[in-house]
Amino acid sequence: MINIAVLASGRGTNLQAIINAVQEGKIDGTIKIVISDNEKAYALKRARDNRINTMVFPYKSYKNKENYEDQIINCLKNNYIDLVVLAGYMRLLGSKIINNYRYRIINIHPALLPSFPGLNAQKQALEYGVKISGCTVHFVDEGIDTGPIILQHAVEVKQTDNEETLSDRILKYEHQLLPRAIQLFAKKRITIEKNIAHIT
Repeated sequence: MINIAVLASGRGTNLQAIINAVQEGKIDGTIKIVISDNEKAYALKRARDNRINTMVFPYKSYKNKENYEDQIINCLKNNYIDLVVLAGYMRLLGSKIINNYRYRIINIHPALLPSFPGLNAQKQALEYGVKISGCTVHFVDEGIDTGPIILQHAVEVKQTDNEETLSDRILKYEHQLLPRAIQLFAKKRITIEKNIAHIT
């Protein structure tokens, strides 16, 4: 059983998908803590409703990013965290936290990486005119959505799509993909070779 920390800044729908998967026995692990930089994040309510401990670290309360992330690292270590999951966490992680948890931080991104990294991925996809988009779970490194890819799921882009409809359709698959990737990690089925993730 692994100890999981989820970092979230907003609604927490992917957090809810993880909570559901844990409760249904689909993940061999426990969500020990939900961490947010936003005290108004609905993700915190989802956690508390499920009796999961929460911590809020408002970014503006700290002198700098290093000081801010030191507090997060301390929280992770105090909770004996094995895996950090970014689920709608809207801040780029610094090198210190990444180095402390190398290949133990995963993120869900609403595009088929390496296409359309960063913010507004669905808008980028629509503006580029791609016919297929989707979502990606990947390990986090120092780049923007550049870490080793674990899982992907393709979603057709329809001519009638706008940013909202495409986002909603992709989100359904995010809710499936992220728990699957966590379980692969829990089962030690992911290996890294030359910065490529292999599933055994």
